[in-house]
Amino acid sequence: MRGSISTDLGIVTIDSEVIARYAGSVAVECFGIVGMAAVNVKDGLVRLLKKDSLTHGIHVEISDENRITLDFHVIVSYGVSISAVTDNLISNVKYKVNEFTGMPVDKINIYIEGVRVID
Repeated sequence: MRGSISTDLGIVTIDSEVIARYAGSVAVECFGIVGMAAVNVKDGLVRLLKKDSLTHGIHVEISDENRITLDFHVIVSYGVSISAVTDNLISNVKYKVNEFTGMPVDKINIYIEGVRVID
């Protein structure tokens, strides 16, 4: 899936993998987010992803009108307000992905897959 933007000089095409990688790097910088989660559907197991495989915890959809929908599977820190963390994640990702791609972010779905205690 790719998004395209027409400019005076031509067409810019952005792959969904690029958007996922950028959105993942923005997300892990947010307060309260431990990292992205990979869910094994067969076993129902959730595991924390390393920084080099952040895109496995993010699903990107780009509509025909170049509007982005993001699904995040995250693990949050123990003791933080989930609503505060998700509000922060949504506002940061929406702003930064829009600035990065030039395409509007329509919807961000956040799935809390686990809680971790941070030392």
